[in-house]
Amino acid sequence: MNITNDIFYIGVNDHKSDLFEGQYIIPNGMAYNSYVIIDQKIAVMDTVDKNFKDEWLSNLSSVLDGRKPDYLVVHHMEPDHSANIAVFTDLYPDAKIVASAKAFVMMKNFFGTDYSDRRIIVGEGDTLELGCHTLTFAAAPMVHWPEVVVSYDSTDKVLFSADAFGKFGALDADEDWACEARRYYFGIVGKYGVQAQALLKKAAKLDISIICPLHGPVLNENLEYYLDLYNTWSTYEAESKGVVIAYTSVYGNTEVAAKLLSEKLIEKGCPKVQLSDLARCDMAEAVEDAFRYDKLVLATTTYNGDVFPFMKEFIHRLTESNFQNRTVAFIENGSWAPTAAKVMAKMLENSKNLTIAQNSVKIMSAISDENRIQIEALANELLEN
Repeated sequence: MNITNDIFYIGVNDHKSDLFEGQYIIPNGMAYNSYVIIDQKIAVMDTVDKNFKDEWLSNLSSVLDGRKPDYLVVHHMEPDHSANIAVFTDLYPDAKIVASAKAFVMMKNFFGTDYSDRRIIVGEGDTLELGCHTLTFAAAPMVHWPEVVVSYDSTDKVLFSADAFGKFGALDADEDWACEARRYYFGIVGKYGVQAQALLKKAAKLDISIICPLHGPVLNENLEYYLDLYNTWSTYEAESKGVVIAYTSVYGNTEVAAKLLSEKLIEKGCPKVQLSDLARCDMAEAVEDAFRYDKLVLATTTYNGDVFPFMKEFIHRLTESNFQNRTVAFIENGSWAPTAAKVMAKMLENSKNLTIAQNSVKIMSAISDENRIQIEALANELLEN
């Protein structure tokens, strides 16, 4: 696939894996992207997952058409992108390896060598001349590993963005970019909003026509749309108005309360209500929704003097990704000593700029008439703000 006259796509689609990084469900597969710049000097941009070595090498050979690469540029050392570095160096012994200093330390850990005899260390502002094309490097530490660099080709105005602007899904999947990119961002990069903001500020100084990420499609139109979403996500602002009701339920009573609140909100004209059963839904998608909308209701049972495990895991994932700038409400259930609301509030106490709803719901086993009144009041409060 031609990205420009001189830049070619040689990545692969993964429809074999059911999980990415051992935890994220990928029903539409995954893309591992790699690129080649053909110029007086030839630069290969990253490798792919080890399971697709032969397909990648075949793609590379086809584009090279008998020529030999001069450089392998390593933007990110995560194994889904770096696994074939050793294979590449064996096959092309004259090629130089271009990466950050920290990346070469990681190569020593992964492959037993830091390629000291053929390495070119790059950092902020360094350049690599290929002929007509010049790559300028920028450090992007903790987006989302410490060794990451991105590179910009000033000739074709292409940003090679490493894992930034990535998404779940193979390239032959027909799906909306934002949904799977959002789930990817908050699952993979979400903790590092400050670092993502730093990268966006560097990108704002460049004249970018094309973004080439290491996952997901090449972005070559409406770039403001993608940049604006990344800015929203990395500043932890809500993308849309709406209420996410995330719940766990042992015997169905907490579920009744969650669904009743959902019905009330819809009746009263709430623009979006997302109901998520944390024991059954894709947890990463529930996290995505919590960051997408501006209000979150947490409904769960007291369990061993704590909260139900799926809820505990959900809140842990939220706080791990710096959940903030939201309105949060609690629904708790307990047959003799409800403590769930207190525990959930404690788990969120270090989250910034949370507004805790004044109305809450305390269920003693089964939902009561008093609980119905509480749910009505909570629905009204959520719609007032």
